[in-house]
Amino acid sequence: MSEEGDTFWVSLSEKLLGVVVVAIGALMLYLTATSTNVLGAFSLFFGIISLIMLIIGLFLLLVRPPQ
Repeated sequence: MSEEGDTFWVSLSEKLLGVVVVAIGALMLYLTATSTNVLGAFSLFFGIISLIMLIIGLFLLLVRPPQ
């Protein structure tokens, strides 16, 4: 296969994975923030996990693949 075709598919899958991770992280953060009384002591843990997922997703969306 050509090198350009490989770069296109890698870039596309990277962006798609970034969008999915951002959506899951945002949903987790929303659900953690709205149900703090149910989670109790674990709300901080899940809040931090959600923020980490958001950061990783944004990183995947903003980084350009090597050429």
